[in-house]
Amino acid sequence: MELNNVKDSVGVADDLPTTVDVLIAGAGPTGLALGIDLARRGVRALVVERQDRLSPGARGTGVQPRTQEVYEDLGVLEAMRAVGGLYPPLGLWENGRITEVSEMIERVDPTPAVPHSTTLMVPQFRALEVLHTRLTELGGSVLLGTELTAFTPDADGVTVRLQRAGAAHSVRAAYLVAADGGRSTVRRELGTGMSGPALEPGVALLADVRIDGLDRDHWHRWILPNGGFTALLPLAGTDLFQTLIAAPEGTTDTSPETIRTLLSTRTHLAPEQIREVVWSSVFRPRAGMADSYRTGRVFLAGDAAHVHSPAGGQGLNTSVQDAYNLGWKLGQVLRYGAPDSLLDSYGTERRPIAASILDTSTRLHRSGSLRRGRDLHQLDIGYPDSPLTRELRTVLAEGTPVAGDRAPDAPCRTADGRPTRLFDAFRGPHFTLLALGDVELDETQLPADPALLRVVRVGGPAPDLLDADGHVQDAYGSGPAVLLVRPDGYLALGAPAEGATARVSAALADIVGTAALQPAG
Repeated sequence: MELNNVKDSVGVADDLPTTVDVLIAGAGPTGLALGIDLARRGVRALVVERQDRLSPGARGTGVQPRTQEVYEDLGVLEAMRAVGGLYPPLGLWENGRITEVSEMIERVDPTPAVPHSTTLMVPQFRALEVLHTRLTELGGSVLLGTELTAFTPDADGVTVRLQRAGAAHSVRAAYLVAADGGRSTVRRELGTGMSGPALEPGVALLADVRIDGLDRDHWHRWILPNGGFTALLPLAGTDLFQTLIAAPEGTTDTSPETIRTLLSTRTHLAPEQIREVVWSSVFRPRAGMADSYRTGRVFLAGDAAHVHSPAGGQGLNTSVQDAYNLGWKLGQVLRYGAPDSLLDSYGTERRPIAASILDTSTRLHRSGSLRRGRDLHQLDIGYPDSPLTRELRTVLAEGTPVAGDRAPDAPCRTADGRPTRLFDAFRGPHFTLLALGDVELDETQLPADPALLRVVRVGGPAPDLLDADGHVQDAYGSGPAVLLVRPDGYLALGAPAEGATARVSAALADIVGTAALQPAG
C-alpha cells in the first residue's frame, strides 16, 4: 500500500493557467475542501502543492460529526465512510497482556436532528485521496510539485509566482488563499503574527507500520515508568497501525530502525513482529492563532491560520470548516457581485471559533486526557454575534434554534409522500429559505436563480415538504416562521411570518448585496 498514491502524474494539468479566480496554496484537507466548494459554484480555482504527491501518513484521523455534515454537503461522506470506520476501545497493556479496556471515543446514537453523531476514523492519506477524486470530478485541478515562491497583491488581485519542474511561472488570481500549513510561506511573507499558549516542550514520533501478532480490536497503549507512552491504533480500511511514541528521550531520528527499536523496547512486541515502517515523522506540539485571517485579497485558512495540540481531534475539523465558511463567501463575491465586506466576515466568524478550540485542545493537552466526548463534536459551534446574523422573533420556546445556530436536520416527506430530509434540501451551494407553516411569502419578489436561493415550504397550504412525523417541528419549533439557511448550514435569519417577504429580502441584501437580488417577478 502506497501512502499517498496520488502523485504528480495524476489529475495534473499540463499547462499552468495564466489567470484564475482563486489560487489555493496547499493541497491538504483545507485546500482540497475549498477547491471542491469553489468548483461546485463555478468558480475557477487552482490548487498548487509543493510536494510531488499528496501527503502520506495517517496524521489526523478523527472526523467529527459536524465535519461529516460538511463532507455530506460536498459529496464525499459516503466515500469517506467506505475508507474509514469507528475507533476501537482503548486497551491498556501491562506485563504482556491487556489489563484494562475503556472507550476513549464516546459513541453517541444518531437522532433526527443529528444524523452523524459519532467520530469517524479516516486516515488522512485516504481522506486526501477522496477529496482529490471529488475535486477532479467537479472539473477542478491540483498542480503537484508546484511551489508558491512569491506573490504581489494589489487592489485588483494577486500576482503569484510559482516554481514547477525547474521553471518559473506567473499566475494572476483575484484572491489567494494560504492553506499551506503551520509554517505557512504566505503568512510569513505577509508578516502576519501568530500568538498562543506555550505548550510544554516535547517530541513525539509518528509512524504508520505493519505489525504481526497484534489484534485490531483495540487501540493499544503502553505507559512508561517516566510518564511517556506508546500507542498503536489500527487504521480502518488498511493493514496498518498508526504509531505514536511519546517522550522518546529526545530522539528525532525517524528511520525504520529507530521506530522498530523504540517499539520493541517500549512494548511486548519483538523486533521481527514490526514488519514494515511505511511512513514516519517527528511531531512537536504547538499552539497559536494568526493575528488576522485576511490581508486585502489574501486569506489564511487551516493550519496557516491556527495550530493546535492534537488532543481532542479538533485541528483538521476546524480547518475544513474554515474552507466551508470561506468558500461560499468567495462564491457570492465572484459569481453574484456580493460586497467585499462579506469576505471580512470570514475572519470575524472563524477567529473566535479557533480561539475557543485552541483553549479546549490546550486544556486537554495539559491534562493528558485522551477522552473525546460529544462536547468535541463541533455541533454547538455557531455565529450568534456575526454581522450576517439577524434574529427577529421575540417569543421562542426553549431550545428552538435561533439565527447564528447550526440548522438541524429533520426527516420529512415530499408532497407526494416520498421520504426525504432537510439536509437534502440544504445540499448544494445555495441559500435555503424555510417557510414553516402558513407564511405569506411572495416568491416573485425574491431572487429567481435557484443556485442562489431555494424556497422550501414545510406545511401550509402549498407545501413542498410534509412534516408527517413532527421532526421538523421538534427541530425548529411550531412556527409559522421563515428561516434563511446559509450555504454552510447556519441560520442567517429567523423571522415571524408577518412581512416575511420584506424581511427575507432585507436579510439577503445585507449578506449578498443588491446586485444578486433580481426578483423572479
